[in-house]
Amino acid sequence: MMRLSILALLLCITNVANTFAQQMSAEEKAKYEKAITERAAKIVTGLEISDQHKSDQVRDLIKDQYSNLNDIHTSRDQKVKQIKDQLQDNKVERDSALAKENRRTDAALNKLHQKYIAKLTRHLTNEQVDQVKNGMTYNVLPITYKAYQEEILTLTADQKKQIMVWLTEAREHAMDAESSDKKHAWFGKYKGRINNYLSAAGYDLKKEGIEWEKRRKAKAQGN
Repeated sequence: MMRLSILALLLCITNVANTFAQQMSAEEKAKYEKAITERAAKIVTGLEISDQHKSDQVRDLIKDQYSNLNDIHTSRDQKVKQIKDQLQDNKVERDSALAKENRRTDAALNKLHQKYIAKLTRHLTNEQVDQVKNGMTYNVLPITYKAYQEEILTLTADQKKQIMVWLTEAREHAMDAESSDKKHAWFGKYKGRINNYLSAAGYDLKKEGIEWEKRRKAKAQGN
């Protein structure tokens, strides 16, 4: 009985979510399309692609990815709201339906992510694909990786490699997040893992941070 009721609810929610995109006014659609096109174009500018046709193709791939991600997140948000509204008095069914929706969303994001990377690699080098990924995540990976090396001058090659592995994994998740806060939250999660790893290796991160700040101040003063 519980499975039947949850299935019926999810089918109802799907119908609601499918019509949600149609509720956006023409003006809102135009503004959104303009915003994601400009965002994509800014990322492509950094790739220095000389072929204009190829540049436009890559821009459109990135723009479409933003649009497709928004569709998935919007659908999820609508379904979550419907589940909470309709099952607010039944915690067991509500939690089961929410868990199922989360799994559906994660599967959809993963599938979209893999297709997107495959499309980019048909047009770009590995280095350029990394640039696109960094562009979609505010360059947090290179900025954070550089900061760790500047803060802790005695990092070993293996430690640097592990830090990069975790930051890269964080970036893959952050690319699919729906907001700046959630993109940064993914990096925050992995930075916590990195800090625990470095602490276990014997680094006093508080002390390292203090010494790093001293070096930065001295550099700013020209000493």
